[in-house]
Amino acid sequence: MSELMPGVGYRRSLPVSDPESLENLRLDVPRPGPRDLLVRVEAVSVNPVDTKLRAHAAPGDEPRVLGFDAAGSVVSAGREVTLFAPGDEVYYAGSIGRPGTNQRFHLVDERIVGHKPSSLSFAEAAALPLTTITAWESLFDRFRLTADSTGTLLVLAGAGGVGSMVIQLARALTGVRIVATASRPESRQWALDMGAHEVIDHHDLVRAVRAVAPDGVDYVFSPKTGGAIEAFAEILRPGGEITAIDEPEGLDLLPLKAKSITFHWEFMFTRPLFEPPDMIAQHDLLERVRELVDDGVLRTTLTTSLEPIDAATLRRAHAMVENGRMIGKVVVAGF
Repeated sequence: MSELMPGVGYRRSLPVSDPESLENLRLDVPRPGPRDLLVRVEAVSVNPVDTKLRAHAAPGDEPRVLGFDAAGSVVSAGREVTLFAPGDEVYYAGSIGRPGTNQRFHLVDERIVGHKPSSLSFAEAAALPLTTITAWESLFDRFRLTADSTGTLLVLAGAGGVGSMVIQLARALTGVRIVATASRPESRQWALDMGAHEVIDHHDLVRAVRAVAPDGVDYVFSPKTGGAIEAFAEILRPGGEITAIDEPEGLDLLPLKAKSITFHWEFMFTRPLFEPPDMIAQHDLLERVRELVDDGVLRTTLTTSLEPIDAATLRRAHAMVENGRMIGKVVVAGF
């Protein structure tokens, strides 16, 4: 007979205001595959992908467990695991192709897991993985920036979860000048605290960019690309680059052609989904980020911490993310 554990999932796509939009569940404790870790989850964070799936992706016959960030401790490991041992404290973002982290015990492939920064609590660590991987891959896999890179990087939504990490990593590990967008006083200050050199208002993007970068920018990081391509074409220098993480319908890239502007997609679940030969790159980058955090170079982006991990608390966290005014990250801790 299988051992049961608490978890949170959804059966139908419903507004977060509906009490049935997320439900408390009793689930079977899973068994690790060859490369899997079974992790006792201590904290999770909520990302926009959680809210989008809950609202728009019906789960089918069985309830779906969401959650793509976690920090916890390894309970057991598959027979081919070499990077971790039971008792290790870990943090990771999981895979969109597997059950999520909003459950007491969770399976994850060791190749996308890092050792938790020792200087952070589980809640502080759980704020980091998904946004950090997205930011790292955008800067170093898509833009191919290095410590010697110069030029100007525009970071849209600089106070958001991903924007916060793009700014921190770019400031710590590259030589680019960072211009972030934020419109409220508190979000402007947050972006500056993360390391932005300049903060501008996004409502008239072309005019605001021209005021601080008259010759244009070299790179644009965009979580909000729909309706912005013509503005990007205007503010980017010839040969500039864009990395987008959203999925706007009917995106027309033709305005970018005249300046030979490169458009990149970034989807941090690509490696977990397709398991390419370099899948372990996510483990490697999380290990590097652990070192940077413990050395005081990077900081957690946790701004709101809720308890416990149950349906009511996760509905509250989803509502905060859907509001679109989050600064940093919301984390839910403790079963």
